Amino acid sequence: MTTILILLTALAADALGPGDHTRKLTVDGRERNYLVHIPPKYDHEKPTPVVLVFHGAGTNAAITVSFTGMSKKSDEVGFIAVYPNGTGFGPFLTLNAGGRQGKMAEGSADDVKYVGALLDDLATVSNVDPKRVFATGISNGGMMCYRLAAEMSDRIAAIAPVAGTIAIDESKPTRPVPVMHFHGRADNMVPFGGPDKGTPKFLTFKSVEESIAIWRKINECPDEPTITEFADKEDDGTKVAKKCYGPGKDGAEVVLIEIEGGGHTWPGQKAPISLIGKSTLDVSANDLMWEFFQKHPMK
Repeated sequence: MTTILILLTALAADALGPGDHTRKLTVDGRERNYLVHIPPKYDHEKPTPVVLVFHGAGTNAAITVSFTGMSKKSDEVGFIAVYPNGTGFGPFLTLNAGGRQGKMAEGSADDVKYVGALLDDLATVSNVDPKRVFATGISNGGMMCYRLAAEMSDRIAAIAPVAGTIAIDESKPTRPVPVMHFHGRADNMVPFGGPDKGTPKFLTFKSVEESIAIWRKINECPDEPTITEFADKEDDGTKVAKKCYGPGKDGAEVVLIEIEGGGHTWPGQKAPISLIGKSTLDVSANDLMWEFFQKHPMK
């Protein structure tokens, strides 16, 4: 009992308070870091859910904070928002989500190991609920979500990739992992149908339909979805439909939020540049995924 009290006292002394923080750690001899947003309503005495938010290729955690608006959602509902940083040069970072070919694959960081170390570190300075650790991210970050679901299913309760598909060869989780996938049908960076003539030769990834089918099989969900169309509230050139497969084994669902006319964007957030396509404002990815995450804690 005395040892437990000492550990709890030490944790409380180092605990992160509300606001934004940068944490550093070393993984495989390489210094890594991540950003943490602690919401105002955070109570260190209560286990708190965590949402990992992964950046896309060529960007970083700081950009992702503003691009996704997830810290605002954190303030609204009370989860800890965590923004991991990949590796690379200066602010131009990538995550090893798989799919790299040739020289691109050489020297790639073990980012699954990094995320495990990150979660261990976060638990020393905040009261993490281990049954409610979720992952989202865009593009390369969405692909990282799929990798974590496959290779770290003992720690990741559910995932919500945005504009990113499966990039690893095999997905063999130890348990069903609920999936909510957001993707624009007009995405020209991670095309809905998989790599096309514009995709760099050193990258490979699966189509949206392949990714959904793989996880539908893993989660033992039915082949036919229940389809719901969202109201076309905004004149933004997009329409949104929800395709829900399941529930399957242990209640795990696979849900596709399909955006007709949508580009390589984060639903509910205005696109920062026109080159990445249209962003739907008919739905909020942040709202939909948080509702989904609440339904699917680790069992």
